Amino acid sequence: MNKRQFSLTLLVALAYAARLEAQVIQSAPRLVVNITIDQLRSDYMEAFSPLYGSYGFKRLLTEGRVYSNASYPFQPIDRASAITAIMTGTTPYYNSIVGERWLDRNTLRPVYCVDDDKAKGIGAAKGTSPKNVLTSTIGDELKVYSQGKAIVYSIAPTRDAAVLSAGHAADGAIWLDDESGEWCSSAYYGKELPKWAKEYNRLYPAAKEIANKAWTPDNYFTGSFTYFMGSSAQTTFSHKFNSDRRYREYKASALVNDNVTKTALHCIKSTNMGQDGITDLLNVTYYAGNFDHRTVNECQLELQDTYVRLDKQIAALISGIELIVGQKNVLYVVTSTGYCDEEGSDYAKYNVPTGIFYINRTANLLNMYYGALWGQARYVDSYFGNQIYLNHQLLENKRISIADATQRAQEFLAMSAGIRSVYTGLQLLSNTNPNIYRIRNGFAQERCGDILVEVNPGWRILNEDNMENTLSRASFIQFPIIMFGCGVKAERIVDNVTTDRIAPTIAKSIRIRAPNACSSEPLF
Repeated sequence: MNKRQFSLTLLVALAYAARLEAQVIQSAPRLVVNITIDQLRSDYMEAFSPLYGSYGFKRLLTEGRVYSNASYPFQPIDRASAITAIMTGTTPYYNSIVGERWLDRNTLRPVYCVDDDKAKGIGAAKGTSPKNVLTSTIGDELKVYSQGKAIVYSIAPTRDAAVLSAGHAADGAIWLDDESGEWCSSAYYGKELPKWAKEYNRLYPAAKEIANKAWTPDNYFTGSFTYFMGSSAQTTFSHKFNSDRRYREYKASALVNDNVTKTALHCIKSTNMGQDGITDLLNVTYYAGNFDHRTVNECQLELQDTYVRLDKQIAALISGIELIVGQKNVLYVVTSTGYCDEEGSDYAKYNVPTGIFYINRTANLLNMYYGALWGQARYVDSYFGNQIYLNHQLLENKRISIADATQRAQEFLAMSAGIRSVYTGLQLLSNTNPNIYRIRNGFAQERCGDILVEVNPGWRILNEDNMENTLSRASFIQFPIIMFGCGVKAERIVDNVTTDRIAPTIAKSIRIRAPNACSSEPLF
């Protein structure tokens, strides 16, 4: 071999070695930390940045891959439907979680999304399970791929967030009980509470941790800096959790995030997550909404302080995990539930078009209309939210097709004041019109009504039976998707992306299959 051939051979060998080294560097993360922040908004996150430190939001935004224009590919959105969409990589049309509650067609009673009488609560009164999620989650697929060896846990203030994040095959889902304030779980995931969670409850008993705490601004600047307009701006605040609702109030406050962070770190340490060659998954839910679900005008400084404290908790979580698992071994995924508590807007006072749409009265009128056509009977079984449920058995007995009944309802209701559009279940099942794809994606035949009413923005839907009052808004809430750690290059991307692409992105990074109803492509 001459000198030239030797040099070429050496270059090829070096290039091959470099390629192998790059492949080693880009190995699957040992731990994926999926952080969902309930009601996180980009405008608030950016507005309060003068109050942040350097290792929370600022680090994520400067060192992470930031998709600044994220959205959910369906409507309506709430915490339950959003978290399920993230974990399953698909919409309610397939995963069947259309919201926190829906109407059971058999009993005609509202059902909570994770209620299950067969799975008794552990430290909680209500039975709970993920049985209503009809597809696999990213955690389920990780368990299947690893033959059960991967460790999967979910930690959240509320039980719907914990269970829907955990999925069907997780080692555990824990949340804070409304009555005791302690971490609790469901017998679905095991006969008793995980040992590490028991230990945490013993070390930090809820009554002691919460009873003597007062929520006040984190620092002076939080009280002196204001983002919101208003002639009667707050100067300070102080909240103690000593009412009969103290744990519910605590769970809807900035202080709960500190508890979530400490519990998450305790879980990682106690279970040895991220310590071997099999990727583990930790799902964490934080809270960034209004205090006790009040309006922004009632708690402006509380909302600012929530973001300031949340910034510190993200920094504490990341630094704590890096000490345990190592900086290069963890992939963080951060996003929002994409909605926020509605504000008490008094449009009528300022002559903005508004009104009230009475769903109960409308259902009764529709029943009278059917009676005039086909004889008096109970054609409308019930109503819930903006949906009307028809009596299928009665229609079948009278040999009236669902298609005919819903089409007539559509024509009848379209003439009512305040109605923007009326959709039928059959229309949404068969329609591929891109103009209504978000509504179709939020529809699940087994959960939703036969008729869906969309009222004009600014109008309210009122059910006089239970006094549920919902404001219709079509406005967009901006939030990001952030990927950080484990070799992810810093970049800011302004293209519109949807949250159903998070699950396939995680799946690709840890080299497993995406959830079984996920058809979206990875983000990168």
